[in-house]
Amino acid sequence: MAISFQYNKTSLQGLEKQLKMRERSLPTIKNKESALRLEVKRAKDEEKALAQALEDNIARYEGMHALWNEFDGSLVSVKDVVLSTRKVAGTRVPQLDEVLFSLQPYNMFNAPKWYADGIGLLQQLARIGIEHDFCLQKLQLLEYARKKITQKVNLFEKVQIPGYQDAIRKIKRYMEDEENLAKSSQKIVKNRQSAQKAEEGSL
Repeated sequence: MAISFQYNKTSLQGLEKQLKMRERSLPTIKNKESALRLEVKRAKDEEKALAQALEDNIARYEGMHALWNEFDGSLVSVKDVVLSTRKVAGTRVPQLDEVLFSLQPYNMFNAPKWYADGIGLLQQLARIGIEHDFCLQKLQLLEYARKKITQKVNLFEKVQIPGYQDAIRKIKRYMEDEENLAKSSQKIVKNRQSAQKAEEGSL
């Protein structure tokens, strides 16, 4: 990224201000980046644990296939999910607070004894599945935020800060050269005037 500037004091002051601002905010951005990295790792671990829990729960009851054919799936349904948002390293992520179920009444005397356990199991599987989906959503948001902040860190560290430093160096050199030229020309003018006076004095 080319930084536009002019060879004067105003431009120099403006660039120095921009450089200071970036140098001051860089540590904060880096801290945010490492916090997001940690949160992404936590979310990945949480997602793996939930996926495993879901798999384990399904596997545990796969042997009861024949029984599940008798089960009335319409007895249990997800009524609502209670959500909230929280900030994780400055990024808003959804949080699942509660899963609310709707249970249809059934005749406990006519239904098999394991129906109550079946209802409990379906609720547990649904809760874990929904938690897993929310965890994936949270992970995507955190990953996106981490990528964005990493891009900003790289932009500041590798492009803008060195660019401003280089521009400041060029302006300072130019101004020093101008000053040296001005001094040299003043010296030449003084020497000429002295030589002229000396000539005039000798006449």
